Amino acid sequence: MYLPSHFSQTNREELYQLIRQYPLGALVTQGVDGLDANHLPFELALGNSELGILQAHVARKNPIWREVQADQEVLVIFRAGDAYISPQWYPSKQEHQKQVPTWNYRVVHAHGKIRVLDDEKAVRGIVAKLTRRHESSQETPWKMTDSPKEYIEQMLQQIVGVEIEITRLIGKVKLSQDDEHRDARNAGQILIESDNREIGTAMLHCVNNVAVE
Repeated sequence: MYLPSHFSQTNREELYQLIRQYPLGALVTQGVDGLDANHLPFELALGNSELGILQAHVARKNPIWREVQADQEVLVIFRAGDAYISPQWYPSKQEHQKQVPTWNYRVVHAHGKIRVLDDEKAVRGIVAKLTRRHESSQETPWKMTDSPKEYIEQMLQQIVGVEIEITRLIGKVKLSQDDEHRDARNAGQILIESDNREIGTAMLHCVNNVAVE
């Protein structure tokens, strides 16, 4: 990934936060037919690993778990919002006309080594952790025990777990850092007013050095 220094996000905690907020990652692997990408919700576990471990599950009918080799290098891409930026939003454009459109976004690339977990206990644990996290916002959270035991066991037999030990974590936060503060601030405010609060708020934080380095 092309990464100018002013767009680089090296704060590990900020990157972990983005992964947790936007857990649907694109898992890129090299298979028998070339490159493949699967979109999966991931659970981030820190544990004893230096950079963390990503856990997910795939359908047993998905050939990915048979095609990858143990410790094969893979890439997981997490996209944490994006927005088109019009040059009309920059006050400086009205003065000298020297502005062009751009696109702002936040992404995290997690490189790592994959291994397959074709074990009922491990898969059950992954599903339980994902369920607890994503059901926590519900008024009455769903639990695996809400369904008949036989049904859950049948469902678990149809999926396989995958675990990725992160070996490299790269963050790119493109929020108009290379533009004048007044331009970035005005563009961010316009995004917020047009209901793209993710990138708009991040741009204002970036200008004010609050949340994004």
